[in-house]
Amino acid sequence: MRQVYIPTISELQAFCVCAQTGGTTRAATALNLTQSAISRSINSLEKRLGVQLFDRVRQRLILSDAGRAFQRDAVRILADVENSAMTVMAFGGHSDVLRLAVLPTFASTWLIPKLGDFQKIYPDLTLDIGARLKPVDFELEPFDAAIQRGHPKSGGVKSIRLLDEYLVAVASPALAETIGDFDGGEVAGVSLLQQATRPDLWPGWFEQAGTDQGSVDQRTILRGARFDHFDMVKEAARAGLGVALVPELVVKRELEGHALVLVSGRRMAGPAPYMLTYPEDSEKIDGFNSFKNWVISIARRQV
Repeated sequence: MRQVYIPTISELQAFCVCAQTGGTTRAATALNLTQSAISRSINSLEKRLGVQLFDRVRQRLILSDAGRAFQRDAVRILADVENSAMTVMAFGGHSDVLRLAVLPTFASTWLIPKLGDFQKIYPDLTLDIGARLKPVDFELEPFDAAIQRGHPKSGGVKSIRLLDEYLVAVASPALAETIGDFDGGEVAGVSLLQQATRPDLWPGWFEQAGTDQGSVDQRTILRGARFDHFDMVKEAARAGLGVALVPELVVKRELEGHALVLVSGRRMAGPAPYMLTYPEDSEKIDGFNSFKNWVISIARRQV
């Protein structure tokens, strides 16, 4: 890679703060630099990239189309550098830090409540957990392992099956009392809460139930409020906003405490299990092997 095309950190900082404040004067104040230093950084960055990042309008800097496109990546890059620096400062690169990528709802509802036992067994091992919805590319992201759904598609990555996924339909007790034959398709007036990244769940539910699809308005099935994470879907159901179709492990405590109730007696098997995935090199890390053995034993007890 030719270094001439790679912006410096100071250029990225000047660009991002100028984009936020709309001018070099305010950016200079925010970064404790001179206005001329900010201007030099912006000019250098534009020359380096070969595009105009700002339109100059009445002494204000307005992002150009190229600038808006670049801003998203620039902000992310600076955030990544800051996070990496904080990690190094906190852990000093010690080998007793295990970096995990985990599905956010799986982490909050299944993994994290069990980590107290793990820390008692391995008090000197520090877990650095990041939330990831998409499969991790271990060549690009600094994780030692991940817990995600399905088998990895890239080479050199191993996987171990932890848990199968089963989905259940739940609602608040008050809302459940107003619902008729749910599996029979009596969903008129019922809001079906949606998980934004898995829009096929509700159609699959009614299809597997053997419901006459002609009796269920497809717009009704897909019209409910959408949420990015199952945690959010669960909380919407608790608030009485509709019926949620969520993994059973996500609502286990709410069902036991009667904050949510089942609106159907059946479960739907998910299309892919929860897997522990990791690059082969992670097997050389003692901390990873300790975590692997522990999480497998915990998962086996739940089956």
